[in-house]
Amino acid sequence: MPDRNDSRKLVSPSADRNKAPILEVLRQALPDRGSVLEIASGTGQHVVHFATELPGLEWQPSDPDPAYRQSINEWLAGTSLKNVRAPVALDVCDMTWPVESVSAVICINMIHISPWAATVSLMKGAARVLEQGGPLYLYGPYRCNGGHTAPSNAAFDADLRARNPLWGIRDLEAVQECAAQEGFSIEQVIAMPANNYSVILRRAEA
Repeated sequence: MPDRNDSRKLVSPSADRNKAPILEVLRQALPDRGSVLEIASGTGQHVVHFATELPGLEWQPSDPDPAYRQSINEWLAGTSLKNVRAPVALDVCDMTWPVESVSAVICINMIHISPWAATVSLMKGAARVLEQGGPLYLYGPYRCNGGHTAPSNAAFDADLRARNPLWGIRDLEAVQECAAQEGFSIEQVIAMPANNYSVILRRAEA
């Protein structure tokens, strides 16, 4: 969880740990040019790192929590980045998003810390705003083939469900099926450190 000792600039230790491995996957998953919408941007550490390393892309961070949007602004204030827009308030469950069209969508560590309805809405919303052929990148822990991939994930899942019965680590197959209903095909599933996965989905061409 983020460190909230500073009420404006928040720090997530896990974001520091996973930003480099995620970046290596994004290098192959994202286009060289275009715009990227980040869903549930959180503290802002990810978007600052990705935008620095992938300067050909224009980044749009978003989060429904005003505290996180403030934190994103604080992280950006310490840089000279010109390819990151101001964060916008975006709740995936809203029928309309404050973004009309983007080249790619990324969503890191949201699906397991939200109700299943948020995953359904994520797929519907991404299908609305993504250009044809655009990638939807997901990152986080998943159950595979009906079971957890590690004992630590099983314990994490139990903790999530104890905190909120609507949360929990999802079956990868269910996420893929949900995506397929909105016209996404699975392109690649990549095992990541700490028993997480990168999932690259692609919106079908017309």
